[in-house]
Amino acid sequence: MVGRIEDYGLIGDLQTAALVGRDGSIDWLCLPRFDSPACFAALLDEDRAGHWLLAPADGGPCTRRRYRGDSLVLETEWETPDGTVRVVDLMPPRGEAPDVVRIVEGVSGRVSIRSELLLRFDYGRITPWIRTVDDEWGAIAGPDAVWFRTPVPVDHSDGTLAASFEVSAGERVPFVLTYAASYGPRPRAVDADTSLLETMDFWSDWMDHCRYDGRWSDAVRRSVVTLKALTYAPTGGILAAATTSLPEDLGGSRNWDYRFCWLRDASFTLQALLGTGYVREARAWRDWLLRAVAGDPADLRIMYALDGSRRIPEYELPWLSGYEDSSPVRIGNAAAEQFQLDVWGEVLDGLHLGRAAGLSSTADAWRLQRALLDFLEGAWDRPDNSLWEVRGPQRPFVHSKVMAWAGVDRAVQAVERFGLDGPVDRWRRLRQEIHDEVCQKGFDADRNTFTQFYGSRGLDAALLLIPRVGFLPWDDPRVSGTVDAVAKELDQDGFLLRYRPDADGGVDGLPGTEGAFLACTFWLADALAGLRRTGEAEQLFERLLGLRNDLGLLSEEYDVHAQRQVGNTPQAFSHVGLVNTARHLSGSLAAHEAGRQAREAE
Repeated sequence: MVGRIEDYGLIGDLQTAALVGRDGSIDWLCLPRFDSPACFAALLDEDRAGHWLLAPADGGPCTRRRYRGDSLVLETEWETPDGTVRVVDLMPPRGEAPDVVRIVEGVSGRVSIRSELLLRFDYGRITPWIRTVDDEWGAIAGPDAVWFRTPVPVDHSDGTLAASFEVSAGERVPFVLTYAASYGPRPRAVDADTSLLETMDFWSDWMDHCRYDGRWSDAVRRSVVTLKALTYAPTGGILAAATTSLPEDLGGSRNWDYRFCWLRDASFTLQALLGTGYVREARAWRDWLLRAVAGDPADLRIMYALDGSRRIPEYELPWLSGYEDSSPVRIGNAAAEQFQLDVWGEVLDGLHLGRAAGLSSTADAWRLQRALLDFLEGAWDRPDNSLWEVRGPQRPFVHSKVMAWAGVDRAVQAVERFGLDGPVDRWRRLRQEIHDEVCQKGFDADRNTFTQFYGSRGLDAALLLIPRVGFLPWDDPRVSGTVDAVAKELDQDGFLLRYRPDADGGVDGLPGTEGAFLACTFWLADALAGLRRTGEAEQLFERLLGLRNDLGLLSEEYDVHAQRQVGNTPQAFSHVGLVNTARHLSGSLAAHEAGRQAREAE
């Protein structure tokens, strides 16, 4: 039975990922990569889409579960009247083909187990042709095939591969599911126990590079593992989430596909990676960014596919009912075609951050940035759809203008601090022009706060980033006024909304509401710390940590009324926020900045 969003744990191989429920069912898996059509999509319709249940025969949720150390090896245990059993789930880092490995371990007594594998390709639409070849089961549908191996007898009936067996203390029963192109050779069989050892070695070696030593270490380490799990290893791109169409509004239509790479995440992600010691991943993400945005700067997209592709058409899957009847189910994302001005600033800020951190740059990279600046110079005063991808009218959003200012400011710094070549006097004048306009048109003096867009009465959580990007100093009274106004007017039981969807007559052009946005609430904790209200910041951060599931995972939003996680999961932006706020509050960020400034002064 499909569970709550927070009932799921994540396993993955750095090219795709699966979600495993408390009942031992894999209810989401796309093969061979994150954005491929799903073969397990019970999350979106448990009656029509596939799943793989592996659990005690009497069913029910697990007694306990945990990750094995700092890894993506998931252990799920059930205590039954007949004994205790454990299922170990993993996806070994990609070898010849993607594999899902599941090992049933008898802990005590003797427990009856059932495996129920229901395969449905193309998001539940296609029932594959299933047959046996030698000692394996093969399921084929068009270009896709999976191969299923286990030593226990398996029965095939109505498209389901089922097995029932018993396991005693000390016994281990492996299951391996492997994807391959249907027109290629059958993939090489992997040994389950060898894969387990290799996977543990991989994560142990990777975590040896973690340099975070501040408070909340366990939470930070789990979040950086999650960010790594959301990395598409062949390109270095980091996708927003592993899923599509998990609703922001339960039963509503705010259901989007997040299996892509958003440019605006760049600077935040680079901060999180560099601040925890992962220079290689930061460099790979920076290089992905440079490749993705190369070309005509006027054709910059807000998001790209994992390999940097630009076209991400959106369509709906009417045969799926959606998670808890939240429809439509969407594949692709039409927001990729929107004009979002802040993205130019985010890209320039992210590349500046990499430069300041010592990541090697090239003359070609600076020429690309110059081209982005040339476009920004002529387009900064255009209305846009904002970072929140509103589907209502374009407007002069304040955050978008602030990020345009930040992009130009980073260009000035590139000349002043790093000796790069450019028309710095012209950029200084442009920077001042943008700053003056935002302060004149985007600030409500009567309420002492910046607003969501020029002339708006509404607010926007992104206004919290004004001091963080350097637009105004923390001690400016307009900053404290904005923080207080945002904290009050966007409050939802102590957490923060992105904005009020019904403000200014319905700013986003969509029906329904949504939950508290977790990344924004992390920004509020950062802002409180910046205002030296450290006690409030830490209290809010602890509340946010309490929203994680038992495995330390966060989705995009939190529904304070239903007291449930909502939105796609696990969400990279939420985990990036957790890492960066922990660094702020633990003092790691301050120490990093002091060290950087000292190096630059030498």
